[in-house]
This record gives sequence, structure tokens and C-alpha cells, in this order.
Amino acid sequence: MPNITVDELVCKGCSMCVNACPLNIIALDETKINAKGYHPAKLIAPEKCTGCTSCATMCPDTAITVER
Repeated sequence: MPNITVDELVCKGCSMCVNACPLNIIALDETKINAKGYHPAKLIAPEKCTGCTSCATMCPDTAITVER
């Protein structure tokens, strides 16, 4: 199973990864605010992730790492 890591300190909550995910399993975490004042992205259904890397590819701040 792929492992997706979001660096919450770097994420600016732009939603590009949310929009890029073909399975719609990434969302902004409305329960957290990082040091920059943004809601960071989070994987909401890790068991469904295929490791396609669309989220990491679209992230303008390279805040997402995908490990297979």
C-alpha cells in the first residue's frame, strides 16, 4: 500500500492536490491550522490510495511525498 505524507508546515491549503486526486481521497483538514494560518491537506482514505502521485505532482510547494 502506498504511503502519502503531507508536510503540514509547508502546505498552504491551495487545494491543488484535492482537485488532482482521481479518487477524491484528499481533503483540507478543517480541524487543523498550521503555523502559516492554512488548513493543511490530509489523506482521508489511505486504504483506497493507488499511489498515482497526482497529488504530489500538482503540489506547487512539494509538500506531498508518495512512497510505494
